[in-house]
Amino acid sequence: MNKLNSKVTDEMNFYKGLNPGQLLKEFGSPLYVYNESILRDRCREMLNLVDYNEFTVSFSSKANSNLAVLEVVQSEGLKIDAMSPGEALIGFKAGFRSEDILYVCNNIAVEEMKFVAEKGMIIGVDSISQLRAWGKVNPGGKVFVRFNPGIGTGHNEKVITGGENTKFGIDAEDVKEVANAVKEFNLKLIGINQHVGSLFMKGDVFIEGARNLIETAKKFDSIEFINLGGGFGIPYNKQNGELPIDLEEMGKMILELINQFNSEIGRSLKYIIEPGRYIAAECGVLLGQVNTVKTSGGKKYIGTDIGFNVLARPVMYDSYHDIEVYRECEACSEKHEKVNIVGNICESGDVIAAERMLPEIFEDDIIAVLDAGAYGHVMSSNYNFRLRPAEVLIRESGEAVLVRERDTICDILNKYKPIGFK
Repeated sequence: MNKLNSKVTDEMNFYKGLNPGQLLKEFGSPLYVYNESILRDRCREMLNLVDYNEFTVSFSSKANSNLAVLEVVQSEGLKIDAMSPGEALIGFKAGFRSEDILYVCNNIAVEEMKFVAEKGMIIGVDSISQLRAWGKVNPGGKVFVRFNPGIGTGHNEKVITGGENTKFGIDAEDVKEVANAVKEFNLKLIGINQHVGSLFMKGDVFIEGARNLIETAKKFDSIEFINLGGGFGIPYNKQNGELPIDLEEMGKMILELINQFNSEIGRSLKYIIEPGRYIAAECGVLLGQVNTVKTSGGKKYIGTDIGFNVLARPVMYDSYHDIEVYRECEACSEKHEKVNIVGNICESGDVIAAERMLPEIFEDDIIAVLDAGAYGHVMSSNYNFRLRPAEVLIRESGEAVLVRERDTICDILNKYKPIGFK
């Protein structure tokens, strides 16, 4: 196979000698491919972020809830966050215990709270209303509370989760109301948490939010842990030299905060971070087939089978992903040109990469969308009645194993019940 611009995956040894074209032939196109070695490396980088005995990493399973991915994460000693009963149940299936799962919820029903209580998970609420509802469901139970750190950041306004314009968290000024609800239902407030937003590449806003959270923590004597949140970014534009986040500097700043606060209160608390994207993004590549090449309105369009039902991030967030091009035929060209990589969904917004300078692309070439391991398959859908792709894991041994089957049309059709017109 001729890889035309594969420096990124080559340096990562992503495919471990496997042929992307053969993977598509065996498992179908499009296809999510994960690399176990890279996934384990990212888990270990987070675990070693801070030199502190009571430092815990909780993987945000909403970033990638594939069972095999969660099994790898569990084997590395991480905990997980769950946002729904489904995420909790697949977490249990992956080997996590109730105490390993932080149920970080938002606007859930009482029935869901009963599920959390029955399973013995630790719940985190982000409103006085939900705190009181939990108190009624599970009086005397444990709970942690999400506060709005008063500051936010993120790669898109839709993923900024702190500050003025967000649905998440309790304002720090409402500490008294929190204390009153805790007392009314005899709850045990064991922790507090925050989240400033997703995909920051510098730690200044994260650290400022953490400082604000610690100020709030001083008002509660009962807490056992502080969840500092996550949002650690990865360089999506590696082909143009974007550098990774400076983890060493981040770790130093976090440890300084921890030591300072422990010293002030005279005891050592547990501290948690909850990265999702950082752990999962770089371990995943999305492969697809080029079906059409055409020029329209002076622009060149490369039509692929990667619609936004398969990868929603570009259309939802205007997100950037590096693109690699692979070729199995004999077509040869030294030409580079500006093209638009588009999918097969009946929407004008179905664009994976706009006005991107790439090697000349031909029909039947293979497109690889890099850094697709986070918020990729989990956000896929059957829009246009299309099938969600399979997922494959390249093991450390170099073996490719199927870890989720591709949808079949029967999977979808069997859910529908005819009303029986004659």
